[in-house]
Amino acid sequence: MIYVKTAEEFKKEVLDYKDGSVLVDFFAVWCGPCQMMEPVLESFSKSNPKVKVVKVNVDEAQELAMQYNVMSIPTMYVFKSGQPVGQPMMGVQNEANLIQATK
Repeated sequence: MIYVKTAEEFKKEVLDYKDGSVLVDFFAVWCGPCQMMEPVLESFSKSNPKVKVVKVNVDEAQELAMQYNVMSIPTMYVFKSGQPVGQPMMGVQNEANLIQATK
């Protein structure tokens, strides 16, 4: 998993990435449901090495959270070729949902 803190890092790791899917998790350290997602994301990352997992702390990157209309956390987006695809996933998800969303 890759942690990004700035719009520049987000551009490099997500928007400019063309080799497959990127799962972006908007989270906060103080958020209980976000903490519940951590082991799910760890497991997903290990079992799906072709999907890049990027975490964005909304407290450190508020402009990114606003740009992607993150109103509650955790919120996860899937990006392909620099564009978000499908609907964002909000709240705690299981690994099967993440696999389905990143196909």
